[in-house]
This record gives sequence, structure tokens and C-alpha cells, in this order.
Amino acid sequence: MKSIDDVVGISAQALAARSRRMEVLSQNIANADTPHYKARDIQFSKVLQEVEGNSLKATSPSHIAIADGNPNPGMMYRIPFNNSFDGNTVELNVEQAQYGQAAGEYQATLNILENRINGLKRALRGD
Repeated sequence: MKSIDDVVGISAQALAARSRRMEVLSQNIANADTPHYKARDIQFSKVLQEVEGNSLKATSPSHIAIADGNPNPGMMYRIPFNNSFDGNTVELNVEQAQYGQAAGEYQATLNILENRINGLKRALRGD
């Protein structure tokens, strides 16, 4: 029998990564007027590589141990289009656009996960 992780696949981890990205973008927006604050973002493809890399398991004690993953995979600093006098790299219009896109991606991932769970419920009920 398949476990629940096999049914939902990577969608649960993708949802967590998208949620984390929205948190980072909202922190950028909140610190738009903070001097010397550096805008950050999360690159989803790097997070996905980290998740896929964690699926590797050593099958023998003689294998080389896999190092623990980066606590913030995919985290990077955003390069601003325009320089500011106070050293802040947050560009509010860019951050708001990125947040809107991230919200749409989060909703799409949530819909995929919801559909998989609903399919599992239908299978268990025998529909």
C-alpha cells in the first residue's frame, strides 16, 4: 500500500517552499524603508533540487554520508535595478509584482494538492 507521501508527491514540499517564498517577499515589502536592508528571494528550482537531493539514501555503511541540507535552500539576494542612497535594495514595485506572482503559484500548488487529496478520498469511499 502506498503511503500518503506517495500520493501527494512533491506537492506538499512545493507548497511549503512557496509559502516560505511569500514570507520572504513580505519581509522585503515590510522593510522597504529600512536603511541597508538587502532584499532576498527564494529560487524555487534550487529548493526543488535540494528536495530531490534529499531523496538519496545510503544503502551501505561504507557509502559516503550525505551532508545535511542547507537550512535555506534557494535563498539569494536580489540585485536591484536602481541604486538607493541608503543602501536598501528593496524596490517596492518589483516586490509587489513578485508577491502577486508567488500568490498565484501558491494557489495553483494548493489546487493540485487539494485535487490529489480529493482523489484519494474518492478512492477510499469507492466512488
